[in-house]
Amino acid sequence: MDTNNVILSYHESLLRKSDVELLKGPCWLNDTVISFYFEYLEINKFKSDPMLLFVPPQVTQCIKVSPSNEIGIFLDPLNSHNKDFIFFALNDNEQTECSGGSHWSLLVFSYPERAVYHYDSSRGSNQHQAYEFANKLFKFYGMIRHGNYNEPDCLQQTNGYDCGVHVLCNTENIANYALIKRRIEGCPTLDRHNVSSKRNEILDLIHILRRNSMNNK
Repeated sequence: MDTNNVILSYHESLLRKSDVELLKGPCWLNDTVISFYFEYLEINKFKSDPMLLFVPPQVTQCIKVSPSNEIGIFLDPLNSHNKDFIFFALNDNEQTECSGGSHWSLLVFSYPERAVYHYDSSRGSNQHQAYEFANKLFKFYGMIRHGNYNEPDCLQQTNGYDCGVHVLCNTENIANYALIKRRIEGCPTLDRHNVSSKRNEILDLIHILRRNSMNNK
């Protein structure tokens, strides 16, 4: 099968065979896979809570490389001012012309707590970028003088390619906690089993969504 063959069309996401193959590992996840799962969480798993927002990695990258006074171009269409918890998959790519990079981490903005939480499975790797990104958010949401930046302890990856998987697991874990507690502070850390089983879990999900799509045609 050609690697460009479409495996699943899901709302705004288009997964090709080459994207799905990344989930079989050991491979670094690209922005297409992360964007798909973020979309699934927002549309399916957490659809009952309109206060959660999962920002596509491509949009996060645009925010990261744009001046602070221009990020409303990307956040306003997402109705972000009316969200309590906003999830960003942060990449260390500094290029504006193309996707890429070598490391993912998760940044969560909590409006109720006036805080940003940065979860990095390779502690320190994205710290500078996360801090700069957080300051843009504080300025945009009018919290420049009283926004709190936090680097909570989180499960650390044991290889050089599972950072994206950690981002997806942390996102789901924190969203579940925020749904109940209405805060991020105090969220328990991941169990390593959550990470080790996530790739197969997403592969099974893609299979189910693809089968359902074909049955509905």
